[in-house]
Amino acid sequence: MAPRHPPRFVVRSLDDAVRERRRRLVIAAAWLLSLLVVGAGVWLAASRVPSPGGARVSVRQVQADNEDLRQQVANLQRSAQVADVAAKELKRNLAERDEEISGLRTDLAFYSRLVGGGAQRDGLKIQGARTSPVNGAANAWNVVVTLTQNARRGEVVKGTLRIAVEGIQGNAVTTLEGAALGQGDSSDGLPFSFKYFQQVQGSFTLPAGFRPTRLRLTADVTGDPAVTGTLSWSDTQRNDEATNVQQ
Repeated sequence: MAPRHPPRFVVRSLDDAVRERRRRLVIAAAWLLSLLVVGAGVWLAASRVPSPGGARVSVRQVQADNEDLRQQVANLQRSAQVADVAAKELKRNLAERDEEISGLRTDLAFYSRLVGGGAQRDGLKIQGARTSPVNGAANAWNVVVTLTQNARRGEVVKGTLRIAVEGIQGNAVTTLEGAALGQGDSSDGLPFSFKYFQQVQGSFTLPAGFRPTRLRLTADVTGDPAVTGTLSWSDTQRNDEATNVQQ
């Protein structure tokens, strides 16, 4: 029996041909759409990647901004330093002015008591005293004592001023004067001679370990009774001359 061959022609209906054409159109449309999607993605990716030239411009701008910020910080630091120096200088000047004003007030009070028209007439008075250490000499001290008088205007007041220092030596209360202070004979004193006021200057030496507590001053006036005054050692250390002398 001879083999059977498939038919060379297939008979299809018109509906099958239409469906086949539609299927091919759909496939072609889908293929075109996929190409459009891929192209759009490539375009978006390329637009987001900066060009080398743009990247260089951006880096230069960032560097310029950083340099500008560094300069601003440096300027602010210099301004702060200048302001700090100016503030310290102002404080120092104010402290000097306060000290100067205090000294002027002390001088004004002193001269007001001395020559004031309605002031009480006083004889010799120990107005104040100030002590300061001698530079380069251990236990050595300078002393400045101010003497005043307005009872006998125009007349010269003469005499000598003796200095004594009260304090503690070991565990005992001790008073040092004359030779014990390195001033020679205890009968000697610092001479003074004035009409209205005088600042008598001298020096003395304290023994090692001696703790001074008070300064005692005695003014021997020719023809008048002696005048004695005491003041605490701490008061004599003040910048201005101590005036709270107990007489």
